Order: sequence, then structure tokens, then C-alpha cells
Amino acid sequence: MEAIEKFLFHCEFEKRLSSKTLKAYSIDLAQFKSHMLTQYGLTDVSQIGKEELKHYVQFLSRFKPKTIKRKLAATKAMFNFLEFEEFIETNPFRKVRIRIKEPKVLPRVMNIEEITQLFQAAYRELRDMEGKPDSYAYMEKVRDVAVFELLFGTGVRVSELCSLKYADIGIDFSSVRVNGKGSKERNIQIINADIKRALRNYYRLFSAVIGTQEYFFINRFGNRLSEQSVRLMIRKYRKKCNITKNVTPHVFRHTFATLLLEQDVDIKYIQNILGHSSILTTQIYTHVSTEKQTEILEKKHPRNDLVVVR
Repeated sequence: MEAIEKFLFHCEFEKRLSSKTLKAYSIDLAQFKSHMLTQYGLTDVSQIGKEELKHYVQFLSRFKPKTIKRKLAATKAMFNFLEFEEFIETNPFRKVRIRIKEPKVLPRVMNIEEITQLFQAAYRELRDMEGKPDSYAYMEKVRDVAVFELLFGTGVRVSELCSLKYADIGIDFSSVRVNGKGSKERNIQIINADIKRALRNYYRLFSAVIGTQEYFFINRFGNRLSEQSVRLMIRKYRKKCNITKNVTPHVFRHTFATLLLEQDVDIKYIQNILGHSSILTTQIYTHVSTEKQTEILEKKHPRNDLVVVR
């Protein structure tokens, strides 16, 4: 369908969407195109109406609600564009009511003991390699510590961490400029001395290679550190610590946000640090910490102050 190409061109060169979003749009719209062709023999979007869209929604029901929402959002955005540019007379989505109920899944978090275990394991391995400061194994441990410190210290997404460039790091490692979802930029201050030290030590070892390419975190080949490498690194330390729960980079982010909330940090500040466009996304953390809730109710419940003679 020529309409898909026009829409993707608009997204890339006019809206300047990220390559990740463009790839998702391209995959989802290719599936939409294939479905319309195989099921109805349609190759022209102007021929697609309410009934075809309803059947497409039914076809998508095999996927998870979050995936269905994403695929329909891509298709709806394309039809909105086509109507606005007058490639079609009427957007068929106007005649279709779609309600996808997504189950509320609370984010997985680590407790303070588990996050401490992971950090201790990373620093212990670094100490064990200090006798070989010229080896790549030592450099790798320094990088592991820097990645841990930045993930937990800022709550950045793994994609944001791996996309950081040296130019995004503030003077004396006092802040990071993060390019988040939807190409939204935010600055996160780094106050903790341990985080700064970890980043400084990493840069001291890798600066020569960082200077030849654009990314801050790099692998042994001098290329951008991949998101999968970070996941595997965390898995390695999790197993060393005998932590049974599945710990991912995003669990670091969830834990960071939850612990800030438990320290009575205003949720609006947490929203800003995490780069959430809507506070509704951040509010999910208010439902997470049952342990903290129990502690508060045990110590501060007003019933404790009542003296009743029975």
C-alpha cells in the first residue's frame, strides 16, 4: 500500500520519530497490509471500512492487550494522517469503538537487601581484579560497576543507558542528559559521590576508545554496548547472589522509583526523573510496596494511640 509508505515517510522526516518507533510502526503496518490483502484482497486503503477494521481487531485478539493497543495505535495514526492530508475522505476508525482492557500488572522490584547483594558482588569482583589493572577483565568489571551505579542511581531505561553519548555526561559527571521515549529530553542530576566515582573510573579507562566513537558505554570491540549485554551482565550477578527472582534492567528502574516513593519523595518529581509523559504511569508505584505499608500501619496507625478500657 502506497499509503503506508507515505505515512512512514511523514513519521521519519516530518515527525522525526525514533528509529525504534519507526521499526515498530513498519512491522505493525506490514501485518495490517498483509491481513487486508489475504482476507479481503484489498490493496487500497480507501476501500477499507468499518467492517474490515472490526475483523482486524478480532484477528488481533490472539495477542496480549498491550500488543493489540500498540498495533491499533499505529494503524489509527496512519488513518488520521491520511484523512488530514486528504488521501481518504473519512477515517474508518471514527465509526469503530474499541475498548481493550489491559490487566494491571504491578512492577517487580527488589528489596534493599537484594540490591545491596548485587552491588556487593559487582564491587567484590572488581576488587579481585585490582591486581591486573591492564587486563580487559579488570576494565570490564569497572564498566559493570559504572552500569550498575547509573542504572540504580538515575532510574534510566536500558535503551537510554546504552544510547548515552559522552556529550550527554555533565561536567565532572554531575548530570546526564537522557533522550527518552518520543525523543523527549530530560536532565538527571547526579549527586551521590559513589556514582560519580564509578563513572569517572570507567571514563579514565575507556576514554581513548570513547573519543573515537559517539557512545559512552562500549564493548570490547569498541562498539556501543548492547541492551542484551546489560541484561546478561545483570543475570550473571543475580545468579552469583542466588537471587531467584528475575532481575532485569527495568527492575532496577522500578526499584529506584519505589524506594524514592518510600522516602516520601513527591510523585511529580519521580515522574520527571523517570521521563513519564503521564503521572498515571508513575502512580503504579504507589501500589507496589506492601512491606512499607505494613511498616507504616504498625508504627503510625492512629488506633495505636487510643487507650480503651475494656
